[in-house]
Amino acid sequence: GQVLELLKGVQRGSDDRKRSLSQLRRALQNQETQQKFVRLDGSIRTLVGLFTSSLADMQMEAARCLHELSHSSDPMVAEACLPVTSYLLTYLSGHSVEFTELCLYTLGNLVVESEAVRKRLLPQGIIPVLASCIQSPHEAVLEGLGYVLSQLLQAKEAPAEIIPLVLDSGLPQHMLRLVCSGLKSGTGAAVEFAWSLHYMICSHTADAALLSLGAVPALTSLLLDLAAEIQDAPEGLELLVCPVLRCLSNLLAGDTGCEAQIQDERLLIALFLIMEHFLQEHPFIVQEGLWLLNNLTAEEPFFCSALLSLDLLPALLQLLQCSQMATVLALTVLCNVAVRGPAPCQQLHQHLLLPQLLPIMALPDPEVVGQSLELLHLLFLHCPEAAADFVGQGGCWALEQHRSSPALQERAQALLDMVGQPAGASAFAPSHTTLPAFS
Repeated sequence: GQVLELLKGVQRGSDDRKRSLSQLRRALQNQETQQKFVRLDGSIRTLVGLFTSSLADMQMEAARCLHELSHSSDPMVAEACLPVTSYLLTYLSGHSVEFTELCLYTLGNLVVESEAVRKRLLPQGIIPVLASCIQSPHEAVLEGLGYVLSQLLQAKEAPAEIIPLVLDSGLPQHMLRLVCSGLKSGTGAAVEFAWSLHYMICSHTADAALLSLGAVPALTSLLLDLAAEIQDAPEGLELLVCPVLRCLSNLLAGDTGCEAQIQDERLLIALFLIMEHFLQEHPFIVQEGLWLLNNLTAEEPFFCSALLSLDLLPALLQLLQCSQMATVLALTVLCNVAVRGPAPCQQLHQHLLLPQLLPIMALPDPEVVGQSLELLHLLFLHCPEAAADFVGQGGCWALEQHRSSPALQERAQALLDMVGQPAGASAFAPSHTTLPAFS
């Protein structure tokens, strides 16, 4: 009843049509009202008529109604809005900043909910339209544009159907530029474009194109800038740091051979400054940072040596107790260093690693303990005095605890054998791999 009355008020064309439209907009904030409205005959047609009218204030109010509808999580509501998509695209190239922004967020919301909408928008030319919009000088427009792109690039059909169009459109170089200017302009747009790049990298269909645009040195230099500014960091900077760390991690995890492009010790210092800064308030950044550190050290002697020569081990050992995931990743990085042989293992041993490992081995987490055993194996193998000290510190008792665990018993027994064995006998082979980051 009420919804029909509102629609009739809007259709009547009387003087208070704008008031009826405002009432309709407020009513459309309710999920049930949205569903009722799109089922009414002529409802969307009426909104489209007002949305395309020459009266700016009517047009704006109709755009707000459509924006409310786009918030619906019901695909039926999104599909009812299909007749609007071509107009939304047309209006991205003019009008006021506020109107353009409204059209962008409406598009972004519709794209999330409905594959039918995405299938309609691609042939209508959404990608070239976004590419022309990205030259806008307005931060608000760029942020809305980044939102639409990040929603499109998360779609299941993105690798096959959307990313090739994005690569052909010239968008990636602008996306990269906007991410890297995030400290100077506004972080809002930079965050959206950083996630957009992340979704492209996760698909592994864009790596070559992004590498040729210089993504690795650009993102590396952005991390150096972020670390330099970290003490006066603007509010919400962690929202940008997170996807930037992921982009670099995943580029390294792909088979791209881009390690050589970032052999810069300053990146390690920047990474530790960033992790230390966010440790208390945003510990998830520590996980992201350790993920990147693992991928830097996994196949790369350069960063393993730098970690030792820059005396960053104490800082790494401090992160061992941050969270379950951080503990596993920090231990994995230590394994990456230890696998390089006797000299690094002596340095690990001298940094009092054993007293920090013993409490970790008592944790009830098989993944954490398994990674500790891996590290001990490498230490014992390359640094016999570490094995002797381990026995002296009561370490055998810690190993005995795990002899009854199906997941750990073989490795615990192998280490007990090593401790009782002459140096150099190896029981299980170490592994070290680059990890794809959370997609």
